[in-house]
Amino acid sequence: MTQPSGLPEGIGPLSGVNVLDLSWIVAGPTVGRAMADYGATVIRVESPTRVDTARVVGPFHADEPGVENSGLYGNVNAGKWGLTLDLRIAEARDIFRRLVQWSDILCESFTAGILGRWELDYAHLREDKPDLIMLSSTLLGQTGPYNTVSGFGSQGAGMAGVQYLVGWPDYPPAGPFGPYTDYPAPRFALAGILAALDHRRRTGEGVFIDQAQAEGTLQLLAPALIDYKNGGPPLERRGNDDPQMSPHGVYACQPPEGRAESWVAIAVAGEEQWQRFAPIIGAEASLALQDRRERKDVIDDQISAWTRQRSAGEVESTMQTLGISAHVLSNTEDAASDPQLIHRDHLRRLPHALHGETVVEAPRYIHSDIPATPARPAPQYGEHNEQILRTVLGLSDKQIETLAASGALS
Repeated sequence: MTQPSGLPEGIGPLSGVNVLDLSWIVAGPTVGRAMADYGATVIRVESPTRVDTARVVGPFHADEPGVENSGLYGNVNAGKWGLTLDLRIAEARDIFRRLVQWSDILCESFTAGILGRWELDYAHLREDKPDLIMLSSTLLGQTGPYNTVSGFGSQGAGMAGVQYLVGWPDYPPAGPFGPYTDYPAPRFALAGILAALDHRRRTGEGVFIDQAQAEGTLQLLAPALIDYKNGGPPLERRGNDDPQMSPHGVYACQPPEGRAESWVAIAVAGEEQWQRFAPIIGAEASLALQDRRERKDVIDDQISAWTRQRSAGEVESTMQTLGISAHVLSNTEDAASDPQLIHRDHLRRLPHALHGETVVEAPRYIHSDIPATPARPAPQYGEHNEQILRTVLGLSDKQIETLAASGALS
């Protein structure tokens, strides 16, 4: 691994690994965030003219929109160093190539072909750095008839079929909230990068990782796809219904004071659980799974009549005591004070130069011997330009002034 020159080295198993993060929004930056959590030195490169969409998506500090106020951007970029480069300018591309020499890993999420026009694609970069590991993460990958189709994770979820499957059978597709592929995709990408690091350690060879985010998301539908290809029925929208569990749904409860509503999710699996559950709601304990599915509406009404007379906490406790899966539905206020999340220190507070303090999520993985945590908040626009140019690349004040005058930085 190359060693950073001047930037403080991180702590953890990826200490000494240098990452150049040219990705944006959520899917790519989440990969860089995970590596930074475990010690990698990650430089986040942003365009000074095209604002990262994540910077204009809430929630915002003090509910005030602004490119330095986004909680979403702050969460997926915590622990990184920030540099602005306008890659349309030759001088900026020269700086970028020098940073590639410093890096072990390059992550990018440009539309296929864009970096190639600037000769910054893997084929060109590996000529000067054959051990480079490069991740290109796009909706549909670098090749194929739709490789240049761009969009967000919501379009990726549509392409993968996920949007179609979420909702009620007698209503149009509702889809999961937000850009769904932005969340499974980084998990596959991170595994690929770690495998590439191991490959390079053993062989000295670099690796190009071509990730199609929609294809990664299709892996989550693998059982349904395999079933259909083997003669089974196509998967369709079914709301909260489940073919193996019944009842299976979300039920209204007696709201606590000051709240307009309260809900609990209940899932009854197997005949033994149903026999324990049925007497509580006044249903027949002898009903088999198919009978319960056929009488779903009647049973749901019986459950609702029972839950509406009780708090969600009481329902949850009663069900769990009987060994039946149940949990109160949390809203934002509940989640922030959830004792489980507090115990696991899920929400981390970091000092912030503009806001005094900011809150980000903890690392996604807890290791017994690695106290991982973000080393710093997400960078402000170009916050570390001079520090990176001086300490990593060794540029003089005069050289930085000349670079700035060219428009490469802003």
